[in-house]
Amino acid sequence: MSRKTPGKRPAPKPSASGEEQRRRLWLMYPARMIQEPVVWQVGQKFRVVTNVRQASVTDEIGIVCLEIGGAREEIKSAIAWLEKSGVKVEPVEINVIES
Repeated sequence: MSRKTPGKRPAPKPSASGEEQRRRLWLMYPARMIQEPVVWQVGQKFRVVTNVRQASVTDEIGIVCLEIGGAREEIKSAIAWLEKSGVKVEPVEINVIES
């Protein structure tokens, strides 16, 4: 007997050019957004795979290192949505989170 997970979406498909990308980003949340499920929302709104690599949350700020994978245009759209929502997004400059 096979069981289906409700609401489970298929993994992102490569773009027309066949290029799947992966980027690591620092997300900085203002205090008003700390209780919002922002990473989950990104995965629901865009055809991307998210992977939290590191996180630190206080009452004043949330900082998340997020790995995001998918087609280039989907990633760009997801980043634009995050920024429009009030999340500061910066690229991870060096690959320090490999464990």
